[in-house]
Amino acid sequence: MEHDGQLQLYTAVASRLKEAHTRVRALQVPEGVRMALTRKLLVITAAAKHDLAGAARRLERFTEDLDEGRYPDGRR
Repeated sequence: MEHDGQLQLYTAVASRLKEAHTRVRALQVPEGVRMALTRKLLVITAAAKHDLAGAARRLERFTEDLDEGRYPDGRR
């Protein structure tokens, strides 16, 4: 049973990551901001390989920031 729950969470996170990448590509923001957002998504993707539940929480916060228009400044 636990395996089924993990598989469902993996599927949900994968779908939400795909949606987030699509949203970031569609944003009308400076390229530096888009790159910073993409880097954050890549970090979340990498984290999902080791801590799926943690990555799901990070992705939720990332999505909330996108919804609220809170973007990084794009500077390194």
